[in-house]
Amino acid sequence: MTYAQGRTFYDADSHIMELPDFLKDHADPDMRERMPAIRVPRVGPLANLLEEAQARRGHSRERIAELTALGDGLIAGPKGYAALGAFNAGERSAALDLLGFHRQLVFATFSPGPAFSEQRPIEDRYAAARAHNRAMADFTAGDARLFGVALLPLDVTALALVELDNILKLGLKAVWVPHRPCGGRSPGHSDLDPVWARLAEAGVPFVLHVGGHPLQLSPEWMNTGRKIPTDWLGGGENVRGKDMTSLHQPAETFIGAMVLDGVLERHRALRGGVIELGAGWVPQMLTRLDWVAEIWKRSEPELAALTRKPSQQIIDQLAFTPFVYENVGALIEASDPRLYLFSSDYPHTEGGRAPLARFEASLEGAAETEKARFYSGNFARLFEIA
Repeated sequence: MTYAQGRTFYDADSHIMELPDFLKDHADPDMRERMPAIRVPRVGPLANLLEEAQARRGHSRERIAELTALGDGLIAGPKGYAALGAFNAGERSAALDLLGFHRQLVFATFSPGPAFSEQRPIEDRYAAARAHNRAMADFTAGDARLFGVALLPLDVTALALVELDNILKLGLKAVWVPHRPCGGRSPGHSDLDPVWARLAEAGVPFVLHVGGHPLQLSPEWMNTGRKIPTDWLGGGENVRGKDMTSLHQPAETFIGAMVLDGVLERHRALRGGVIELGAGWVPQMLTRLDWVAEIWKRSEPELAALTRKPSQQIIDQLAFTPFVYENVGALIEASDPRLYLFSSDYPHTEGGRAPLARFEASLEGAAETEKARFYSGNFARLFEIA
């Protein structure tokens, strides 16, 4: 018996757990030595990569049998490297059979750091992105249900366009861009229009995802004169409670710039998703952008030239994944049912051990059409699935 039953389910957020040599194995030969090894966590729920599993690049037959025996309880089973299909493509197909998801968007876990970090040389960023993209294409190539997500730094337009051509040739289904100023420019800068135009033409969405911008507040915000709390992994390098107050804000700024700079207006076929950054902030963002455009159009000709309200542009072209603890029904009521996507975050712990039950509880009383949009329809629209 599968976990997800009774309707079509398209999962807008899942991950691979990269092995240490993930980037090195797929890098251009002349850049291989400059690629960092993936740092496997040493503490917390993700610190469970066994040396034997790493050496064989998969779990033992006995371990696979144990995980498969969980059946529809797989989603509540081991997470991180210990999960079925965490880093082995064949195992991932077996996991999807048990989970029952008909499509699954697949993100990296640790590779975005080397590709997006502004502290690394430009050449190294694009080399890391290319290595990641080859590796992701290899992981997802054997199962049409797996939609691989590419990495694309936007700091240098010419290099971004070259890598975008590679991404499209590899057949990856979405392009993850960092949600920060790109090479000292707004994402709405004219120099980046060829990137957005190429994505729109190809029907490949851009996506923002947690990890595309530093996760933590500036250290000063954590200075209370008392002990700084550990993160949910048990260390100090991930998200603490106070970090969650503003985790979405850089993404909101990025989307606001895309709208107010006219990117969505100029490229109406462009689609985008905002993944694992929550959605409780979305209804207020729609309201805020509408009044910003209305008031500032008196002094900003580009805003006066918009033919659709910002809220309508976002409803038409973007979608967002709520956290499992957010009330999807209330979000739909406060905004629009076309805006939200189901996600499991498999095999990360943040998705919880019963995501469907929690989402179903928040959708109690929702119309069947609204549920269908959430679980599959909005994903299908984003990725042009018939």
